[in-house]
Amino acid sequence: MAFSDKRSKGFWPLAFVFALFVLFLYGPVITIFVLSFQGPEGGLVFPMRGASLHWYGELWKGLGVVDIGAALRRSLALGVVVMGLTVLLALSAGLAFRKKLTGGNMLFYVTVASLIMPSIIVSLGIGLQFRLIDGAIKWALTTFGPEGALEGFNTSLGLYTSGLGAHLTWTLPFGLLIMFAVFNRFNPAYEEAARDQGATPWQTFWHVVLPLIGPSVVGIGMFGFTLSWDEIARSSQAIGDLNTLPLELQGLTTTVTSPAIYALGTVTTAVSLLVITLALATAAWLGRRSRRRAA
Repeated sequence: MAFSDKRSKGFWPLAFVFALFVLFLYGPVITIFVLSFQGPEGGLVFPMRGASLHWYGELWKGLGVVDIGAALRRSLALGVVVMGLTVLLALSAGLAFRKKLTGGNMLFYVTVASLIMPSIIVSLGIGLQFRLIDGAIKWALTTFGPEGALEGFNTSLGLYTSGLGAHLTWTLPFGLLIMFAVFNRFNPAYEEAARDQGATPWQTFWHVVLPLIGPSVVGIGMFGFTLSWDEIARSSQAIGDLNTLPLELQGLTTTVTSPAIYALGTVTTAVSLLVITLALATAAWLGRRSRRRAA
């Protein structure tokens, strides 16, 4: 019986809805990208007035009192640290949860609960916690510290203290869920075969387990960096005195009235896409390498 190539009656309505969905998702990004190449006389809306890289040059010079370069470096550095800790903690937790742990279910629920809590509430809670820590530190310095010790202390809120903790409450649950899914379908026969050959637990992990789960580990790293790179709500009350690039971008939307803001948005999106591309390429390379070894 021959199959007909004729589309079903529901195909075109569904295709139209899907096209609208894609346009809804990526239309604003495409619009910002196009408007960032306005000419020197261009504005924030269509029609475009010329085409040039003028606003990227203006972005390079700086936008008023905001140091975009410093904010970019801070976000990149924080994203790398969050990525490393997310991979390390998620991988360690995935290995630990392969065995029955006392209180493991409660620990899992507490960790994943941060995904369903409003991000601004998480940020406020972390900010409040560190302000309480500030009070305790000031009391200790006043009571037990040398004279003048309190003058050198400002706050414990910072990029790699409260800010790092706030970002990990967002990235770590994703890493845990991915790692748990990976180990749920991982075949322990590979490890048993390695032990039968005399491999130590460390050799088994390094030469057998890690190459097999390598693409998933790369994916966790990608999630860790990109989620941290774009985070605003959890950073707003917990980052301290130095803003990340998304917070600076949010503030600039009320003060910058030129396509330079679109150029900045395009650059931040390009960084995310670059990280995703590198992660996918690395995961594909690890997957091919693992299959060649298995063959």
